[in-house]
Amino acid sequence: MDDSYQPPDTPLDVLHEDHEILIVNKPAGLLSVPGKGPHLADCLIARVQEAFPTALLVHRLDRDTSGVMVFGLTPHAQRHLGLQFEKRGVRKTYVARLWGRLEPRTGTVDLPLIVDRENRPLQKVCHETGRAAQTDWRVQSYKADETRVRFMPKTGRSHQLRVHALALGHVILGDPLYASGAARAYPRLMLHSEELRFRHPDGGEGVKFRAVAPF
Repeated sequence: MDDSYQPPDTPLDVLHEDHEILIVNKPAGLLSVPGKGPHLADCLIARVQEAFPTALLVHRLDRDTSGVMVFGLTPHAQRHLGLQFEKRGVRKTYVARLWGRLEPRTGTVDLPLIVDRENRPLQKVCHETGRAAQTDWRVQSYKADETRVRFMPKTGRSHQLRVHALALGHVILGDPLYASGAARAYPRLMLHSEELRFRHPDGGEGVKFRAVAPF
């Protein structure tokens, strides 16, 4: 998969900037941080730091996921935001298109996750050694043989939404790792970080930032 890395050549999409934080709309297909090897050096944090040299990483999105990411512009902001993510104080909303008709219209997936050591970088459900992972969902609409859904993850495990969707029996369309057949034959992973809500590092006021899904 790494050999085919062709990150999009698109300008940085800055949603908000102030003295403490930077909000960027990450494109699908771009790594959040560099991978192993020079061919995986191009990534969002590198592009961000070209324009904002003091920017510091707070969290990540999967390469194939698009949407809202926050960076700290000071060490204080990075610590403040990092603690909010760690203590589950950040409210995250994603939009996804799923294979098939997901019912009921609302629910929660509570399945622990761990890396699938035989098939890295895949993750899997494991009730013995997995780390707790919870995702709320709410269906937005149905169309033909797919469901448009909002995911509200309570935890931030690697590939959490992708594996939880798989466990529901409705993979995310275009997923190169977990989908197969017709469900995989889409131009991108249909998963987008639509909104982040958190407390601003300067004063603690609640703020929210959104980016409309491009699909």
